[in-house]
Amino acid sequence: MRNIPLRQVRAVIAVCEEGSFTRAAQRENATQSGISQHVAAVERKLGVKLFERAAGRVTATPAGLRYYKSCVQAVGALEHAAEEARSLAGHVTGELRIGLMPTFTRAVLAPVLHDFVPRCPEVRLHIVEGYSGLLTEMVLGDELDFAVVPAFEGTRGLKSRLLVRDREMLISGPKRRFAPLAPLRLSECTPLKIVVPGPDNTRRRNLEIYFQTHGVEIAAMLEMDAMIATLEFVACSDWVTILPSVISVNDIGRGELIVNPFVEPELHAEFVVIQPARRTLSTQARLFLQRFEAEVAHIHEIWDEAIAGTRQRKIPA
Repeated sequence: MRNIPLRQVRAVIAVCEEGSFTRAAQRENATQSGISQHVAAVERKLGVKLFERAAGRVTATPAGLRYYKSCVQAVGALEHAAEEARSLAGHVTGELRIGLMPTFTRAVLAPVLHDFVPRCPEVRLHIVEGYSGLLTEMVLGDELDFAVVPAFEGTRGLKSRLLVRDREMLISGPKRRFAPLAPLRLSECTPLKIVVPGPDNTRRRNLEIYFQTHGVEIAAMLEMDAMIATLEFVACSDWVTILPSVISVNDIGRGELIVNPFVEPELHAEFVVIQPARRTLSTQARLFLQRFEAEVAHIHEIWDEAIAGTRQRKIPA
């Protein structure tokens, strides 16, 4: 590494992740010929071919892929060292760009901001709400420091860790006349008219598998990737939807929306934090995530108490 300039290392990383000299050049704010020259220089110094170039597509060789992984670790270590030095100053400042799904912006975000913003007044915070596909692309494009998305198989250029495993809940309006918080077996409910996310959504596939495996009869299905519209439609109709518990905690006891855990079996959704593989989280990002995870844990405690209270009320005196 000491004989290879950092700009050449970054060029190798970009080409490997983008699979294209053109896209790598756009990402690195460089020319295509400049990126090609950087990669060629690294190959000459190493004496090994890092990429196969054919039909407009660039594919890492086994040696190239191994070198890429080592480069990502090395650049990450440099980023981490710089962040450690900044954190020693004890002054948290700079930008923080976060991507969150509507699952987390409805109930989790406000309490986190209420605490985080006064604690870190000099952090320039920018939050993007979107679905997993958009947020993943923005993280890959270095437009976000991190994002929270449903768990998936993974993509080169990203690193991830599990944030939360959350229980799915049935959400309905008063017209369905379900008893609030009462556990339900979906297979025993009348045929459901249900609002689901679009086909590219990871949760959609999980829901369909659950319906097929456990005999849940679906009378009609409506695709909608618009969270507020989904909830408003469900509240005023006899349609239902299924959403993670974190989004619906504020609906407990209000009456506009009825929330029910469903059982035999339960269904869970896993969400991960994703970030660029070549970057380390800044101090402000770590502080935000710590507060974010604490709020999710608090919401789970509220749900545990609410469901336990419902069960106790059913026990005869």
